Amino acid sequence: MSSPILRIGPKDPPVALHDRAMDNLAYIRETMERSRAFTAVSGGAMVLMGALALVAWGLSRGAGPDRWVATWVVAAFVAIVIGTTGTVRKAHATGEPVFRGAGRKFVLAVLPALMVGAALTLPLHQAGEMALLPSVWLLLYGTAITSGGAFSVRTIPVMGICFLVLGGIALLSPVTWGSAFMAAGFGGLHVIFGLIIARRHGG
Repeated sequence: MSSPILRIGPKDPPVALHDRAMDNLAYIRETMERSRAFTAVSGGAMVLMGALALVAWGLSRGAGPDRWVATWVVAAFVAIVIGTTGTVRKAHATGEPVFRGAGRKFVLAVLPALMVGAALTLPLHQAGEMALLPSVWLLLYGTAITSGGAFSVRTIPVMGICFLVLGGIALLSPVTWGSAFMAAGFGGLHVIFGLIIARRHGG
């Protein structure tokens, strides 16, 4: 009986130790970026957002429906610019990516509720449901911050929960208290938590 003939083909060249180490480092870095918290939320920018909301509250007091909505919409737009600019600058200073890892998850978690709030503003205003706007804005903003806070430092979701509670109370309160709830939430809570973040998380 003839024994089988073993045919040995060409072997793959061994992977260089340097290449293997680089692959491992890239994997470790990617894993760390996915798991760590997004810490580049700017406390200083948040304080400015709160101060802007208090100014908007002062300007909107006694205003008609159109002017009231316009004042707060403009203030919201400027606040988004302030918050985004402050966060990008802090991320750049600390070397933390905004659109990768935890930063990307934070942004994607925050955006949907904010977009819903923006989409509901005009229909509610046109339907004459002005009384609902303060609670809707506070509740959806709280939802956005709480969702994004799952990928950030613990202070962020706590702030989101405070907005949710305030929005729920506003929903059950007299209509005439709406502006006061706006000032307390977008003004007071932003200033308080902005100072906490600036002190505990590097600005």
